[in-house]
Amino acid sequence: MDLKIAGKRALVCASSKGLGRGCAEALAEAGCTLVMNARSAGPLEAAAQEIAETHGVEVTAVPADIVDPEGRAAVLEAAGEVDILVTNAGGPPAGYWTDWDRGDFIDALDQSMLAPIALMQALVPGMMARGWGRVVNITSRSVKTPLLPLGLSNAARSGLTGFVAGTSRQVAGSGVTINNLLPGVHDTDRIDELDDVVAAREGIGRDAAREQRIAGIPAGRYGDPGEFGRMCAFLCSAHAGYIVGQNILLDGGETFSTI
Repeated sequence: MDLKIAGKRALVCASSKGLGRGCAEALAEAGCTLVMNARSAGPLEAAAQEIAETHGVEVTAVPADIVDPEGRAAVLEAAGEVDILVTNAGGPPAGYWTDWDRGDFIDALDQSMLAPIALMQALVPGMMARGWGRVVNITSRSVKTPLLPLGLSNAARSGLTGFVAGTSRQVAGSGVTINNLLPGVHDTDRIDELDDVVAAREGIGRDAAREQRIAGIPAGRYGDPGEFGRMCAFLCSAHAGYIVGQNILLDGGETFSTI
């Protein structure tokens, strides 16, 4: 399928690896010019070069912490006018509700709620003025059903979901859509970290922890960042203009819900 976004300019955050890279790859394959961001320069520049060579598109790498106001300003200056925004950042640490103080919650909000909102506030007005734009926020299936070790993430990402629910309906008439992708378990470094938490708690190896988790996924496997990225690219496509304010699960059926 031709997604009809060749030549569009896309900013993809936290895209040197994992789900962000999967999104960057899929958008590049569709012909988008990319601005890729991540905190570590080496892995980011290597990923940007590989994507540019593979897909023959222009790729700009901007190493910066998107959560830090100065880092975010540097990314926005380099990005300029973008048609597509994919927000993403590593999730807050796992733990138990008695472990966290106010500072921990502020950090989680900055990372998983306020930084994506700031990016939208900076870029969506320009999209509206040009009459077309796409925003996809990578959140978590925890906004559908809480993940008990991830209380910080549950809280912060739910706040972002509420913001998108209202804002997406205010901007849709200008040709701009905002939606959220809710990943379940995919083969990424983040999931390795969470599997290690389970392994340490239960006194087992990572492979055993992984097998336990797979047993609860109807698809019988972890997701692939590439298939996640292709769903992101579709939401960014010319065919997705009637999808507004939705929270789309990609979790292999792990979340039990009717809607």
